[in-house]
Amino acid sequence: MNTTIMTSRGQVAIPVMIRQKLNIKKGTRLYVEARNDEIILKSVKSEYLAGIPGILPTKGKLSRMLLEERKKEKEKEA
Repeated sequence: MNTTIMTSRGQVAIPVMIRQKLNIKKGTRLYVEARNDEIILKSVKSEYLAGIPGILPTKGKLSRMLLEERKKEKEKEA
């Protein structure tokens, strides 16, 4: 059984044998899902991500909201 520990910043390390088996490298995007009492991680292919922008007509509102939320998180971490 592989185990890992979450840091105070919410980060976890994926064990090396799993990273190698699934070809997960620095910069690999992961989809995160909560399913009952499990956390599911799936690698996301770049072709999938290329088709995502513009799916919803938010006119940039969502991006601005996410950037503002991230800015607040960074301020809390400092």
